[in-house]
Amino acid sequence: MKEKDKVKKIVIAVTALNAIDSPGPGISVIRAIRDCEDFEVKIIGLAYESLEPGIYMHDIVDKTYQIPYPSAGTDALLARLHHINNIEHIDVLIPNFDAELSNFIKISDELGKIGINTFLPRLEEFEARDKVNLSKFGKKHDFPIPTDKVIFQVEELSKTAERFGFPLVVKGKYYDAIICNSVEEANKAFYKLQAKWGLPIIIQKFIRGTEINVALLGDGKGNAISIIPMRKLYITEKGKAWAGITIEDPVLIDIAEKFIRATKWQGGCELEIMMSSDAKPFIMEVNPRFPAWIYLSVAAGQNQPATLVKLALGQKVIPFKKYEVGKVFVRYSWDMIINLSEFQEISGRGEL
Repeated sequence: MKEKDKVKKIVIAVTALNAIDSPGPGISVIRAIRDCEDFEVKIIGLAYESLEPGIYMHDIVDKTYQIPYPSAGTDALLARLHHINNIEHIDVLIPNFDAELSNFIKISDELGKIGINTFLPRLEEFEARDKVNLSKFGKKHDFPIPTDKVIFQVEELSKTAERFGFPLVVKGKYYDAIICNSVEEANKAFYKLQAKWGLPIIIQKFIRGTEINVALLGDGKGNAISIIPMRKLYITEKGKAWAGITIEDPVLIDIAEKFIRATKWQGGCELEIMMSSDAKPFIMEVNPRFPAWIYLSVAAGQNQPATLVKLALGQKVIPFKKYEVGKVFVRYSWDMIINLSEFQEISGRGEL
């Protein structure tokens, strides 16, 4: 694309800059957007912690501001975004953490009034696919969901274990899943996840099979704009994909399309699917944002984050029909050196 044909420079704010062992999607989202030749962008990072690596990746993030934790509520978040917007004039904001999305959805109309565009699921759909509601969600839309039970007391574990058998999966309210092979392991997992994420805790029947993730983008009207299935090739102890490959499977595409039609999902999403040994797909989780491996969508020919930006700006997009099978991502880590002065600036001033 010629320089004169490019759109005006747009300012995009992105959260989840924690490129750690359990990485947030932020850095991958930014890389995808920067790879799109349709945009000239300035990237504003929104961080919660002073040691989120993305803060210091100056070739990725142009400037970073700290924002209040989700527990601070919508008023504090909106006030902080007003301040940041008065300086940066944000065009599009893309939140990428499950725990923060509820607040951003609730203030999305207010953000629109000050010129900050978002493209987020509606609160009803966001809450319907929550882990604690997943079983009810599956029954409503006829999706195969593993049997689960939401518990608030550790004493409930023994009866649940008798019913499900071992192994079983103990899940946190927002993140983390621990496979347990005894009541003792399950009790330990319960307290660990309760301390980290609070109650309730979800107990899910274990399904043995192949782990598949599907990244999708819906237009909010029931249409699938993009669907990319990925099979995990290497999985960390935390269950995160450290390597994966795009695959072709009409069954997975059908499930994703059915999900988008049923929910009229707006924005990015990830379906975590377990393909059982008898080739039956079970939806294990529905993550209401782009996955950390979303940069693979660029390699496959469907740049989901850049397309979401266009949708947020009200631009017309044509649904993708093809993607490249056999594209592999391999995640890696490296030591990034920063100056103490940078850490002190983001810690003290809340800006870098």
